[in-house]
Amino acid sequence: MILNSKQAIPLNPDVAPQLIVVIDTEEEFDWNKPVDRNSTSVVAMQYINRVQDIFDEYGITPCYVIDYPVASQQQGYQHLVDIYNDKRCEIGAHLHPWVTPPATEEMIAENSYPGNLEQSLEYEKLNNLTQVIHDNFGFQPTTYKAGRYGFGANTEAILKQLGYDIDLSYCPSFNHGADGGPDYSAAHAEPFWIDQDKKLLEIPVTGSFVGSAGAASKGLFDFSQGYKKFKLPGILSKLGVVDRLVLTPEGYTHDEHVKITQFLYNKGVRTFTWSFHSPTVMPGTTPYVDTEQDVKKFLDSFHQYFEFFFTTMGGVATTPTLLKNKLELI
Repeated sequence: MILNSKQAIPLNPDVAPQLIVVIDTEEEFDWNKPVDRNSTSVVAMQYINRVQDIFDEYGITPCYVIDYPVASQQQGYQHLVDIYNDKRCEIGAHLHPWVTPPATEEMIAENSYPGNLEQSLEYEKLNNLTQVIHDNFGFQPTTYKAGRYGFGANTEAILKQLGYDIDLSYCPSFNHGADGGPDYSAAHAEPFWIDQDKKLLEIPVTGSFVGSAGAASKGLFDFSQGYKKFKLPGILSKLGVVDRLVLTPEGYTHDEHVKITQFLYNKGVRTFTWSFHSPTVMPGTTPYVDTEQDVKKFLDSFHQYFEFFFTTMGGVATTPTLLKNKLELI
């Protein structure tokens, strides 16, 4: 399914760059194996203060989008309830279909994208997740991010039906079609209204083709992937022609964080999303952290980027809810 962005909401060029932090807050599982209904451990959540302490230091109110294993198990949600009650975070929903009841769909890769499920099943799963968040946090979530960025043909209607008004699922410049996911390769990184009534706001992941290739970026990048053995992608990146970057501490360097931020800022973008997965706060949980030293490097990248964003770029921290309130006035 090809998902294109609609017209970006225009922000005044004089507006300070706005930073949102979004955490895909989920169970631990083996990223190199097919998804497993039995992988519901949330041990890593006991270490969530490793990142929350950094957010507190910089005055950032992050948004934890939480899935069913986190929202339904005390070990998963107890620390977040305290943080939320102290008004130090926002809470949204993050749908991993394979670990969310009812468990009726076939366990195939295509069905790991919630937007590929039959409408009634996607609705039922998200409704169950919404209810368990309500039960354990005492409020109705209104911010959503699809697991595996799996926004589908029925997702908009389902979100509206369940009272959601912000979506964070779009992943610009990436095509997840190899195993049945959506194609965001033509999407842009700026917020936009999904519907004409301006009831559902999309705040995408900050991802982009970066470089001098301009409109030819996607085609040239795709072409280079066929010549990895000749290191063509790296050559094009070093020459500043084309690269595909995401604003995340997982798999990208500080120099790349700076590169995508400055590139998009110079194009007029004023909203940026720093995103990652909650299990990465504990070694051995994701491909990015094998050791405690890896975790330290991961956390150090937060300090590096936040210093750059707030000092060099003159940026400010915001949240999905606060940004929506601002954009509604435009």
